[in-house]
Amino acid sequence: MSKKFTLKDSQTDWERINAMSDEDIDTSEIPEITEEQMKKATLRVGCKPISKGKVRINILLDAEVIAYFKSQAGGRGYQTLINEALKASIRDRDLESAIRRIIREELRAAG
Repeated sequence: MSKKFTLKDSQTDWERINAMSDEDIDTSEIPEITEEQMKKATLRVGCKPISKGKVRINILLDAEVIAYFKSQAGGRGYQTLINEALKASIRDRDLESAIRRIIREELRAAG
């Protein structure tokens, strides 16, 4: 038989925490994440690591999307720019979600 794990009743003011907006959370003590740290990071989807190689796909995009990236590409390939834009979107969203989760966990623990 395994022991039951029980928590003491939380003394956190959850109503106050839930009412807080993102701007109300003090992030001044959280160090900035460096580009070097991001390069060492492992991208995971559903807790499974994703390889860093490229995969060939066929995709249909709006003509205006292609025209925009071709105009921005200059001497580089527009597909590279599209890939970089997608990766930045994923990183920003995942990083923001992780920071929010960590801050909320720390606020709960500090209760």
